[in-house]
Amino acid sequence: MLLDRNNNAAILLAGILALVVGVGVARFAFTSLLPAMLENHLSIAFAGVLASINYVGYLSGSIFSIFIKDIHAKVKFFRIGLALCVITSLVLAFTENNTIWLLSRLFAGFGAAMALVVGSAIVMSKLQNTNKTKAMGIHFSGLGFSILVSDLIMRSVFTYSENWQHAWLALAIAGVIFACYSAYILSFDKQGADKVISHKFDKSLFTPLVIVLALAYFTEGVGMVVQATFLPDIVNSLPGLAGYGGYAWLAVGLAGIPSCIIWMRLAHRFNSIDIMMVAMALQVIAILIPTFSANIWLNLLSGVLYGGTFIGLVSLFMNFGGQLAGKNPVFIMGVITAAYGVGQVVAPLYCVALIAQFNNYNAALYLTAFIVLCGILLLKYAKNNLMTHNQLANNL
Repeated sequence: MLLDRNNNAAILLAGILALVVGVGVARFAFTSLLPAMLENHLSIAFAGVLASINYVGYLSGSIFSIFIKDIHAKVKFFRIGLALCVITSLVLAFTENNTIWLLSRLFAGFGAAMALVVGSAIVMSKLQNTNKTKAMGIHFSGLGFSILVSDLIMRSVFTYSENWQHAWLALAIAGVIFACYSAYILSFDKQGADKVISHKFDKSLFTPLVIVLALAYFTEGVGMVVQATFLPDIVNSLPGLAGYGGYAWLAVGLAGIPSCIIWMRLAHRFNSIDIMMVAMALQVIAILIPTFSANIWLNLLSGVLYGGTFIGLVSLFMNFGGQLAGKNPVFIMGVITAAYGVGQVVAPLYCVALIAQFNNYNAALYLTAFIVLCGILLLKYAKNNLMTHNQLANNL
């Protein structure tokens, strides 16, 4: 059953494993390993630059995905993306050259976009005879699994070795196994491919609603990336919490796994816009907790709220955008993910500048929370002024 390319369970498993490779191995493993790398290789400033360059690659991949016309090309670039995610992680295991690291993170970002944006569009296209809103909630739970699996692999390696490069090697090996399965399942035979319509660039999809949605997702890109890059170090920097950052990051992954299913079911019951606003409001609280408390339980709650919202918000925005696009989900998915990527590029850079200025994370967190709050206001405007009754009904 799990080797049947047309079985929904196999399709969802392959999609989840693709997210583990593209988002876990190629992106979030960097966050898990950041404290260890800061000890003997990276500076906080260069870590911020690496995070930004990774999102430059992600942004370029998101934009590129908009112009992929047919299903055969989508499958090809999806597979290329998985390969890049594995190869660029392997590079980090064998070199400490800064230039190579910059190039590696750039290509890893591009590969991650192919795995997330194009891979998710393939999953949405292949799913048959099912409620796609609920099914895509299961698919996007892979974002939570990506954090959990990459963190557990890292922890397993560190029980035998304190060398962070060994962890990158183990992550790359696991990535090969997961990528092979995903590449096999998320493809089309000749008969299946004929049923999938090829799509061209469609300017008519650039409605005011899509533009506001993209701007709101930009603010969420900012809200997501600050803690995605620095959370373990943020917690470690608080009085009395040195060494607890890894546990906060683990809480992020654990909370993220069921969050997509929960948020997508809420969106199905109510409507996507309202649920997005609720999730972003909870994320603002998560971002602000480290600024006013060094209590370990509150900061673990911050990790839970952050993991339980940013992962759910990816699924909410991507699914909502895919439904607005109708039969061409990769188009709007690519557009809004490009906006998300811009936020991800900008945020680490202003964080590094504010950390250098104030010698702590508070100013960066205040600014980030304010930007996410602006995103909530944008969604409120979209709901009140841009969405028709029919659009709301169609996105329950």
